[in-house]
Amino acid sequence: MARQKQSMDGNTAAAHVAYAYTEVAGIYPITPSSPMADVVDTWSAQGLKNIFGNTVKVVEMESEAGAAGTVHGSLATGALTTTFTASQGLLLMIPNMYKIAGEQLPCVFDVSARTVSTHALNIFGDHSDVYACRQTGFAMLCETNPQEVMDLSPVAHCAALEGKTPFINFFDGFRTSHEIQKIEKWDYEDLKDMCPMDAVDEFRAHALNPNHPAARGSHENGDIFFQHREACNSLYDELPNVVEKYMGKVNEKLGTDYDLFNYYGAPDADRVIVAMGSINDVAEEVIDYLTAKGEKVGLVKVRLYRPWSSKHLLKVIPKTVKKMAVLDRTKEPGSLGEPLYLDVATTLREAGLNDIVLVGGRYGLGSKDTPPSSVFAIYKELEKDEPKSRFTIGIVDDVTNLSLPEVKPAPITSAPGTVECKFWGLGGDGTVGANKNSTKIIGDHTDKYIQAYFQYDSKKTGGVTISHLRFGDNPIKSPYYINQADFVACHNPSYVIKGYKMVQDVKPGGIFMINCQWSDEELNQHMPAEAKQYIAKNNIQLYTINAIDKAIEIGMGKRTNTILQSAFFKLANVMPIDKAVDYMKQAAKKSYSKKGDAVVEMNYKAIDAGVDAVHKVEVPADWATATDDKKAADRTGRPATVKMVNELLDPIGLMDGDSLPVSAFKDIADGQFETGASAYEKRGTAVMVPEWDPTACVQCNSCAFVCSHATIRPFILSTDEVNAAPSNIKLADSKHAIDKTMKYTMSVSPLDCMGCGECVTVCPKAGEAIKMVPQESQADEQPVFNYLVENVGKKEITPALVNGPIGSQYNQPLLEFSGSCAGCAETSYARLITQLFGEQMYISNATGCSSIWGNPAATSPYTVNKDSKKGPAWSNSLFEDNAEHGFGMYLGQKTLRDQLIAQVEEMAASDKASDDFKAAAAKYLETKNDTKANTPAADALIAELEKAAKDGCPVAPQILAKKNFLAKKSVWIFGGDGWAYDIGFGGLDHVLASGENVNVFVFDTEMYSNTGGQASKASNIGEVCQFAAAGKEIGKKSLSEIAMTYGYVYVAQIALGANPAQAVKVIQEAESYNGPSLIIGYAPCELHGIAKGGMNHCQDEMKKAVKAGYWNLFSFNPALKAEGKNPFTLTSKEGDGTYQDFLNNEARYTRLVKPFPERAERLFAKSEEVAKERYDHLTKLVELYK
Repeated sequence: MARQKQSMDGNTAAAHVAYAYTEVAGIYPITPSSPMADVVDTWSAQGLKNIFGNTVKVVEMESEAGAAGTVHGSLATGALTTTFTASQGLLLMIPNMYKIAGEQLPCVFDVSARTVSTHALNIFGDHSDVYACRQTGFAMLCETNPQEVMDLSPVAHCAALEGKTPFINFFDGFRTSHEIQKIEKWDYEDLKDMCPMDAVDEFRAHALNPNHPAARGSHENGDIFFQHREACNSLYDELPNVVEKYMGKVNEKLGTDYDLFNYYGAPDADRVIVAMGSINDVAEEVIDYLTAKGEKVGLVKVRLYRPWSSKHLLKVIPKTVKKMAVLDRTKEPGSLGEPLYLDVATTLREAGLNDIVLVGGRYGLGSKDTPPSSVFAIYKELEKDEPKSRFTIGIVDDVTNLSLPEVKPAPITSAPGTVECKFWGLGGDGTVGANKNSTKIIGDHTDKYIQAYFQYDSKKTGGVTISHLRFGDNPIKSPYYINQADFVACHNPSYVIKGYKMVQDVKPGGIFMINCQWSDEELNQHMPAEAKQYIAKNNIQLYTINAIDKAIEIGMGKRTNTILQSAFFKLANVMPIDKAVDYMKQAAKKSYSKKGDAVVEMNYKAIDAGVDAVHKVEVPADWATATDDKKAADRTGRPATVKMVNELLDPIGLMDGDSLPVSAFKDIADGQFETGASAYEKRGTAVMVPEWDPTACVQCNSCAFVCSHATIRPFILSTDEVNAAPSNIKLADSKHAIDKTMKYTMSVSPLDCMGCGECVTVCPKAGEAIKMVPQESQADEQPVFNYLVENVGKKEITPALVNGPIGSQYNQPLLEFSGSCAGCAETSYARLITQLFGEQMYISNATGCSSIWGNPAATSPYTVNKDSKKGPAWSNSLFEDNAEHGFGMYLGQKTLRDQLIAQVEEMAASDKASDDFKAAAAKYLETKNDTKANTPAADALIAELEKAAKDGCPVAPQILAKKNFLAKKSVWIFGGDGWAYDIGFGGLDHVLASGENVNVFVFDTEMYSNTGGQASKASNIGEVCQFAAAGKEIGKKSLSEIAMTYGYVYVAQIALGANPAQAVKVIQEAESYNGPSLIIGYAPCELHGIAKGGMNHCQDEMKKAVKAGYWNLFSFNPALKAEGKNPFTLTSKEGDGTYQDFLNNEARYTRLVKPFPERAERLFAKSEEVAKERYDHLTKLVELYK
């Protein structure tokens, strides 16, 4: 049967089938499964019909637990229902999964299998989540690659219906879910033909309905529960046969041979691997290579994992097998073996096959790449008389010595004629998008097979992305990273300077292209010796292209991806260049026509420029013997942090973390890292950075106040500090210092700057006092910045400025150089809070953007004050429990501190206490609720306690043992709107209601930013997000007013760029308030698609939002009531009539206009009307609280 071919990833393949068999989808976003729900929602909005002739009803819930409950309820009433999830999200569904399975309700949960958080969060793939569900009663079906996801997903849906059993249909997260291949897709008529309509009718007939009433979910006592539970046995006994039946139907239609277990390899194999998931394709490549050399090896591919069918497994195991290795993509500490291993072991034992040597191995945790070299190692280990009974692959375990040595160099096992290409890009630069487009062009317009996979680091934008593309005339089954490429492109010149091992992945005679502004002479200066030697000795064809200046010349700003895409087609020769250019232009017209002819023409010019702009570099002969003269400078700083940077951050930062052995983590097995490491990264990814002119500067400090990465900072210098400074330092007379002899400077760290340009946007003398210039022109500024940070102390300034925006910027930021997007609003807020209270802060951070930029492994941007060595203590638990976790942090330290306070009071009341101690204790107790005042008081008390201890006081040593708990700490709970408005709202409400002194800050981006931009209850009317493809119909939840109803919670809404003074005042008031506080900060996001200026106008967009009446500024301070004052202050004014202009400047709104123009007009008008009503309501609150 001929099916239509289309390039798609595993998620889309699963969604294509799920849509056909689904009537209701209860969903909630979680990486990497969210795209499935997103495309289902999009297809529904577009009117796509399922096999029953209807669109799918998609409903986003507040959490995965809520989604599972919705699925359960919908199934109970007879609607075919599904969900899409992974990892912690799947675990939240487990209670309902027991119920759904127990009630024999047929459904399918499509799962992009992902790591479950343990010592750290990991968004990538393994099987720890699905294994955690193996006891729920759900059947479990596994696929290997996108084509199998397409082919076998109908089996899960159909077998669930006939077998009256719910299914988890799973495949490897990212490796399969996000891998793009050209696959054959099902026609819905074929899916309808396979669907057991009689089972559908029976399911509906048995559903709950008042017309034939029944009751489910009873309570049973011990007299009958056991027997009743056993009554389902025959259902599970028969289910493998039902699955086999529908695999047979698939095989009939496709000519395939899918079975519960499939064997691949030599019929007389003596060494066999048992595995499930994408590793099977790797193993098949290795088997093809080894069997061609006469080796007797094989593979058992597990497809139906639950119910486990020993009968079907034994049927496929060769009679000749002597040794078997079972591979599990999970770790279960303390167990006798991992799950799949135990199942196989039990099967062999019960079958009496005790002569087969069975060993178990772990692989691929957290998407650890599993190349052929790892599989070769397994077969090599099985050659031994006594192979390791437990082993790992893909890592070096030098602690428990479980790892198998990789077979290197491993033979090339990919299909003959496969062209392999690798692209090193910068997150947000369009490289990944361009490569997806290239893959689509090649896949759709040639007969070639394609594969595309994308590798990311932990940064939001501005991090490293590596695109792995394969093209060939034969099917591609190589689910592992490319390390022997025909073509490698470096799209950011800083990667060359940093010494990333990029060209080393080019095959001898292959092509290496660098995007840079360098001449050949400058290239010679910047290229590391190791790379030079490799290029010269391996006859690498070296090209440069200056897409940076070309993009500016054409008018595309920073967007170089289109130019580089056409350069790839010119050099890689995967299809005729003239055809590639035509297809690229067709794609550009389709993508940008709605933006006007000028934008389309601009993209045409970029495509042509890429073809013409490549420059062949003649490689000097002396490169073969090149050496580097540069010696790395010794690092300074806290010894523990420097040690971590040297041992962990350096290889991780060079994308070489795979080389680190287990011993590198032995002392931090609990996942706790030192803070302050981001200062050592110096990524240098910005092309343009700010340059300061002291003669034009008005010293408003606005540039520093909004800087999302703390890379531009003001300093006041004494005469001695000026004299010791680098000679090129730029200075002006300080307008703020009490001592008028002091000098002022505004310094930039060019190697940390992200180049957003926000500093220029907010500068009152933009283009004069500060302007953007090429990064390399500012190289001499880095030593200046480093000197100032390390050596210049805080000075006394005009008292009126101390507690305002200007004064705040003379405090050292204790959040710096994070991995957030350029121009990010979230980090601007968080950095400001650390400048005000960072030395006393605990932070509990919800999973989301703020946890990803807040604590990437070994590169924490939170740091310590250079003098006190104190700084934020940061922790992340989960997404859903952040408020409770933060509350626990508060209670824990408060309980310990209360014990100490009682002991201090007891000592102070003693006749034996000295007068000095009593005075210090009195000051300490007097300020115990004042965070800032209590810190010096605690220090003075500690000094007196040390004296008392020396004098023999028995209580003083007890207090000193816990002295870190004496000073008043400031507990902050950070999270986004997805957490606060949705999944964590119940816990947040409970914590606020407690009346305890915790501070909550919500970064309100009005969507789930971290998972790709899904709708939350903070999303506004008409907003187009994932899961709201037709624009959100209902209004934004008023979280602030909900909190205000308690009467004793401090509540405020702020927008940094709109009113800096109000923002600073609110944060200080909230912290000083002796009770719970909630601050909601408006946070424009990259995903908003700000049309004019993008995120370098983030702060300006906040100002526009407030002026238009889209966002309101106010505060509710219960402490004022006790003073007889109005607790409610409305700071912002009524909208100025620019509401529609504001909406039309953001793509999250304008993308509704083209597909649904009438709906857009109605919803935008409704949004403005609701905003006016909200402001009127707020004005009434002013009167109400008088």
